[in-house]
Amino acid sequence: MPDITLLIPLAQALGISVTELLEGRRMPSNEPMNATQVETLVKKAITMTEEDSQVLKQRRKTYCRLLIGCLILTVAEFWILIKSGYGQLVSVSNIAVMELLSIIFGIYFCVGIKEKLPAYYDENSISAYSDGIFRINLAGVHFNNRNWPHIVQAGRIWSLITMVVMPPYYVWIDTLPLPNHGVVLAWVLPFLGTLLIPMFYLGRKYE
Repeated sequence: MPDITLLIPLAQALGISVTELLEGRRMPSNEPMNATQVETLVKKAITMTEEDSQVLKQRRKTYCRLLIGCLILTVAEFWILIKSGYGQLVSVSNIAVMELLSIIFGIYFCVGIKEKLPAYYDENSISAYSDGIFRINLAGVHFNNRNWPHIVQAGRIWSLITMVVMPPYYVWIDTLPLPNHGVVLAWVLPFLGTLLIPMFYLGRKYE
């Protein structure tokens, strides 16, 4: 079922009323509605809201399970890193800092982030989103309830993948004969690029 918050903009885009959208047919402007028809329309709207809420809850539970699984894999990776002797060759503390960022973002995207934006995001061109200490600002992308679910999903997938993939990648980078600034770029650019580029693409695509 469609998101109930999109009923009004969808009806406006189609050039029909919300009532006609819920009824699935054109209605003459002078056609009266009895109490039964009004009650039916209200029930349809409430049902759509309840179904949408259940879908969002189930999706959040799924990502929470994936987050726990990735955290377990991350702990296992660090245990292997230390026990195998690679901890003597690479900067475990630096890897831990980057990994901690992935975990913080993962907890936020999978557990804390809001699934829907306030209505004023659909009514205005806003490129920034703030939620406590977390802030997302994508120049050229206007956040709304059409592209927000895709942006949130991109953040979730990114955080889960980086938690598992980045530690081996950082170990590999640390073993290469790169200058200090080269190591920093090789760490930071993939970390941020793999987050921001998909978000920008999806934000523009579904805007």
